[in-house]
Amino acid sequence: MGEWAIGLSTGCFYQTNILECLEAVRESGFSEIEICSYPPHLDYHDRILVQRAAGRIEELGLEAYSLHAPFASHLDITSRDLETRDKALTEILMAADAAAALGVRYFVIHPGPEQGGFPKQEWMHRMENAAATLTRVCQHCRELGIHLVLENMLPHLFAGHVQDLLWILGAMQDVDVGVCVDTGHAHLAGELPTIVHKLSGHLWMVHASDNRGSADDHLTPGDGEIDWEQFLGQLSDVRFLGTVILEIAGGGDPAAVLERARRGRTHLMGKARHLSEARAQGISQS
Repeated sequence: MGEWAIGLSTGCFYQTNILECLEAVRESGFSEIEICSYPPHLDYHDRILVQRAAGRIEELGLEAYSLHAPFASHLDITSRDLETRDKALTEILMAADAAAALGVRYFVIHPGPEQGGFPKQEWMHRMENAAATLTRVCQHCRELGIHLVLENMLPHLFAGHVQDLLWILGAMQDVDVGVCVDTGHAHLAGELPTIVHKLSGHLWMVHASDNRGSADDHLTPGDGEIDWEQFLGQLSDVRFLGTVILEIAGGGDPAAVLERARRGRTHLMGKARHLSEARAQGISQS
């Protein structure tokens, strides 16, 4: 089975300026990062700050693997109101410009607003709006030399299930788009045992966090109830070649946050080794 790179989302420092945490991340042994676009962390509107961050990332020998697009209830690319959709699109394209300036490979986006419970009569209109808007984002990303990646959302939100994500992918007028499987979201949706195989043709990266089945806690892998060996086995089955990005909760002492990140990395690497050894032994005995 593959040995996947394990990176860290800087979202665990979302209230801290990105320039203040990069060195500590590198000293903790992480070489690949996903950059959080929350303005107090990295204001993607500020071109000078983005350029400074890009320079510091290069100076430290880090790889800016991905940038997470902004998300909020008011950033609604599915709205039936054209002005609302256009405002959301403008923000997302601005973040994509920042992603390109940072030299990322992937631009990760939630394919809808942080809302759910829309009337049934609106559902298909919103799905069509999502596909049309994301097609425009994808085309812009291609012009910038980066790739668009859709993330599975929490089950109570718009497009919070695999079937919705597959519908949007099929409706987009572009095929150069991938998927990031968020393990915490998929576990809460009850879809983690099957999501890798259902999305295998589109699977480019993983957001790894754990939970106990009731809330999106962003726990360190191993601190919740996810069966990581089973999940990693599924990644191996579909010959996943991407990076696993730890997306754990922040807060408190930064040193403690990074200790949890290292522990999560160690847990996943240990599970991967155990799985590899078990499969090798099974082959030798057959």
